[in-house]
Amino acid sequence: MITLTQPRSDSEISQETNLELNFDQFLAQCPEDGRYELVDGKMVKILATRIHYDVAWLILKSFDREIDRLNLNYVVNDVAAVLTTNKKGKEQGRHPDVSVINRDLWRSDRLDHRGIREPIQLAVEVVSTNWEDDYIDKLDEYERLGIPEYWIVDYLAIGSRNYLGEPKLPSVLIFTLDAERKYQMTRFQNSDRLISATFPELNLTVEQIMAA
Repeated sequence: MITLTQPRSDSEISQETNLELNFDQFLAQCPEDGRYELVDGKMVKILATRIHYDVAWLILKSFDREIDRLNLNYVVNDVAAVLTTNKKGKEQGRHPDVSVINRDLWRSDRLDHRGIREPIQLAVEVVSTNWEDDYIDKLDEYERLGIPEYWIVDYLAIGSRNYLGEPKLPSVLIFTLDAERKYQMTRFQNSDRLISATFPELNLTVEQIMAA
């Protein structure tokens, strides 16, 4: 049976999001317009500039071409909400700018709209003004979840010098899990070709990304 519901107003959504939500509740209440995350029990709308989307789209298309070229067992998209937990064990719903997902996991139930509850293969976050989310919170959550590879694309060079170096330059930071399930970081800048464990033959440089 299909149940039709009336669209909820912004005020109704606001009232709902004043309550502490878990991941299932977040998915059930998440509007279809725009992109949202579950952060500390609250639904947060993701706002990004056109440059942000252009950078993410260039990376997504590069991954997609590589998957097709090598017939890799992945899908790539920007629609997956991923269940993580923060340091306090609270459920979070993260929405990477680009997600690379095992094809078998993705196709295990393609009618499912309940989000991803297992580690995806690779997450990409394009840094916005709230850079601490990507460098601190999501880095910790993705490591804890066990996502094998995590990219931080800081085209604005607004992150800490501890990550970007001195002087601070636009950078792509690639974190990969080691044998102890801890992230190890490699920094790429200027004409560096990005070295990815997921896409070892990827021919993409930092300059190409920044040109987006």
